[in-house]
Amino acid sequence: MYFDSESNTADLRYFTWLVVLAQVFGALAVVLVGVWMGHFQGGFAWQSDPDHQFNYHPLFMVIGMIFLYADGILAYRVFRNDKKLYIKILHAAMHTVALVFAAVGLKAVFDSHNLTDKPNLYTLHSWIGLFVVVAFGVQWLLGFLAFVTPVAGIVIKRYYMPYHRFWGVTLLALAGATALLGITENAVWKVWKVAPYSGPEDILVNFLGISIIAFVVLVIYLVTKADYRRPPAPEEDHIQLAE
Repeated sequence: MYFDSESNTADLRYFTWLVVLAQVFGALAVVLVGVWMGHFQGGFAWQSDPDHQFNYHPLFMVIGMIFLYADGILAYRVFRNDKKLYIKILHAAMHTVALVFAAVGLKAVFDSHNLTDKPNLYTLHSWIGLFVVVAFGVQWLLGFLAFVTPVAGIVIKRYYMPYHRFWGVTLLALAGATALLGITENAVWKVWKVAPYSGPEDILVNFLGISIIAFVVLVIYLVTKADYRRPPAPEEDHIQLAE
C-alpha cells in the first residue's frame, strides 16, 4: 500500500536521513574494529604471527557480514528509481564481495587457532557464526539462480521470494548478534582478563557494539517498512529482490 504523494514525500525525507544515519553507524563500526585490532591489539600479520593474523577475523567479518551484507540489502531501497537490473547486479556484487571477506575472515581465525594448537568451533560465537556464513552462502547461491540467471521461471521466483526476504533479514540480525558475541569473547580474553578496566579500549569496545546494534536495527527497519518499498516500474514483473 502506498500513501498519497504528500505523505510519501515526507516519509522519503525521513528515509534519506535514516539511511545517512545508518551509514554513519556502519562506517563507524568498521573504523572502530579497525582501530581496535590495528592499534590496541597490535596490528595485522598473516601466518608469521598467529595472534595478529586473528585480528583480520573481526575486521573482515564486520566489513563483510555486517556492513556490505546490510548495504547490499539496502540497495533496493536507496536506488529506488533506478532500473531494476542495475540494482540486482549491485545487490549480487556487494554480497559476493561480502562472501569473499567472510571466507578470508574465517580462514584467518582457523589458521590462527591451528598454528597455536587452539581448538576450533567450541564457543557459541563460532557455532552461530559458521551457521550464518554457510546459510549466507546458500542464500546467495539460491538468489543468484532464482533472480540473476534464467534458470528459474516466474512461478519459482514468486514462491521463493518470501523465503529470500525472510532469510536475508534474519541472517543479518544473526550476523549482528554473532558479532556482539565475538566482541564480548575477545574483550574477555584479551582485554578484561588482562586488566578489569583498561580505559580507552573498554570504551571503544562498547561503542563498537553499540554501532553494530544501531546499524543493523536501522537497516532492518528500512528494509521491512512497507512505506519504503521500491515502487515497481510498469515494465517490471513486480517481483522485488529484497523488497
